[in-house]
Amino acid sequence: MNLAIGLSLIILFGLGVPIAISILLASIIGIEFFSRLPLLMVPQQMFVGIDNFPLMAIPFFILAGNLMAAGGISQRLVDLAKSIVGGLQGGLAMTCVLTCMMFAAVSGSSVATTFAIGSILIPAMVRHDYPRPLAASIQASSAELGVLIPPSIPLILYGVSTDTSIGRLFIAGIGPGLLIGGSLLLFLYLFCKVRGYGLRDREERQAFPTAFRRAWAAMLMPVVVIGGIYGGVFTPTEASAVAVVYALIVGGLVYRELGFDDLWPIFKQSVISTTTIMLIIAAATLFSFLISRSGLPSDVAAWVTQVFDSPITFLLAVNVMLLVVGMFVETSAAILVLAPIFTPIAVQYGIDPVHFGLIVVVNLALGMFTPPLGVNLFAACAVAKLSIDQLIPWLLRFVLVVLACLMAITYLPWISLGLVDLLY
Repeated sequence: MNLAIGLSLIILFGLGVPIAISILLASIIGIEFFSRLPLLMVPQQMFVGIDNFPLMAIPFFILAGNLMAAGGISQRLVDLAKSIVGGLQGGLAMTCVLTCMMFAAVSGSSVATTFAIGSILIPAMVRHDYPRPLAASIQASSAELGVLIPPSIPLILYGVSTDTSIGRLFIAGIGPGLLIGGSLLLFLYLFCKVRGYGLRDREERQAFPTAFRRAWAAMLMPVVVIGGIYGGVFTPTEASAVAVVYALIVGGLVYRELGFDDLWPIFKQSVISTTTIMLIIAAATLFSFLISRSGLPSDVAAWVTQVFDSPITFLLAVNVMLLVVGMFVETSAAILVLAPIFTPIAVQYGIDPVHFGLIVVVNLALGMFTPPLGVNLFAACAVAKLSIDQLIPWLLRFVLVVLACLMAITYLPWISLGLVDLLY
């Protein structure tokens, strides 16, 4: 059955069938023609997959991110970031990274970050004489911070699929997020110095007190959400609902840029995004059930422990595989299918499941801005009005920076677990 499901999945992917539908159809083929299970298992397991309380955080965080993007938050965060680093050569490029780090702390979505920040900063960088492909590449690579710095939808999915504490995963994401963000900032500063970009970046820069006064309400949101989680006030799921209420108050009452007429398009877009993710979760749950029932995870575990005799070689092999998978498979689907298989094996090697979760998410986040199916790449190209092939020569530099960070995160567990050990 495993072979039939695998071949069906590959053929459906090759035909361009959407990820969720491909997984669902391959599972149905496996049940109908290669097992004795009734087709009633299809709706039953799909319902089991989404009948999970922590998954309620996903639609709320998506809605909160969309409300923040439409409520005047993006421009204020850009102004604040520019007031901090805009005085340096290359400051506008660095502003893109810093703003994405700030927006990641309120949205949890890299695609939302790309559109919200890219629509402001890509045109601004072009006006300041940055090549348009470079501007789009900076935005696409910086937006991956949206899935690392909490709240993070992929970390929620990993926690649900592997029964790992979402609170610990959120805290563990801070270190890798800061490492990648700091590395991109340093690289851009040196790159712009060498290549002579960003000589006019000091123009139109606000004073820090002014920018902070305009953005303080937006910056308070991650403090409320993350502080509430670790202060024991509410759970991560409840925090997502708090984030929605806070976004409504800030956008509608504090900044007064969010009216009743704006809510319907925001709700509609949030429902569409949520439905897409939930369908993937439901289909991947059915797929995982069939794979687990066939005994494949235990077979894979036995093979892996025979081939790789140390955690170092195991992690290297996992990194290579996830990098390839991330280029072709949507992040949510990849996490839901692969994490339940490889996390128990990682635990056998003595690897902390929280640390392993960050390795998985960083790997797949890298796939978000690499061809051929990087969602951030498509989003940045749409904003910049460019084709993907125009970005690739510029993008390679940022891929190498993030790859170096990935190796550090993989083999230096304290980057992920330092804060977790301190708090727990």
